[in-house]
Amino acid sequence: MNNSKIKKVLISEEEIKAKIKETGKQISGEYSGKPLLLVSILNGAFIFMSDFCRAVDIPCEIAFMRAQSYYDGTSSSGEVNITMDIERDISKYHVVIVEDIIDTGRTLSGIIKLLRKRNPLSLKVITLLDKPSRRVVDLKADISLFTIPDKFVVGYGLDCGEYYRNLPYIAEYEE
Repeated sequence: MNNSKIKKVLISEEEIKAKIKETGKQISGEYSGKPLLLVSILNGAFIFMSDFCRAVDIPCEIAFMRAQSYYDGTSSSGEVNITMDIERDISKYHVVIVEDIIDTGRTLSGIIKLLRKRNPLSLKVITLLDKPSRRVVDLKADISLFTIPDKFVVGYGLDCGEYYRNLPYIAEYEE
C-alpha cells in the first residue's frame, strides 16, 4: 500500500463523526417505535454502518448485502452483481439502506429495485458520500452526509483495489 497516492484529505474524521451523530439522531426520531432494519452494502459501507448503527439510539436490526461493480480499478464496470443477499423477509420492516458512496448510481439502483420487490414498509437510502456529477441513472439519496466533486476517493471504507479502507478520513486518490 503506497500512501503517496493520497493527494489530500477531503473530509476529516471529525467531520464524518459529527455528521453521523446528527444523522443517527434524525433517523432515531423518524423511526421511533417502528421496526427498523439497517442494510449495509458491503464491502465499502461496513465502517460507515458500524459507526452509524451506534449513532441510532432506538432498537434496530442489521443486515448485509454485497454488490459489486468495481473490481480492481477506479472505474465502474457498469455491471451490478449481487454476491450476498439478505436472507430474511423485509416486508415487516422500515428499511434504510446504508451506502458508502453513490457515483453512477447503477449499483444502488439495482439494489433498490431488488428490495422494493420485497415490499418493505418503507425504503430509504442514506449515503456517506454523493457524487451527483457522475450519475448515469435517475437516483437521489434520501440523506447524503457529504456531496463531493468528481474525484476518486478512498478511506473510511472506500478502497482502491481493496486498499485504503482503513483510513479514518476521506481522501482524494491519485489514479
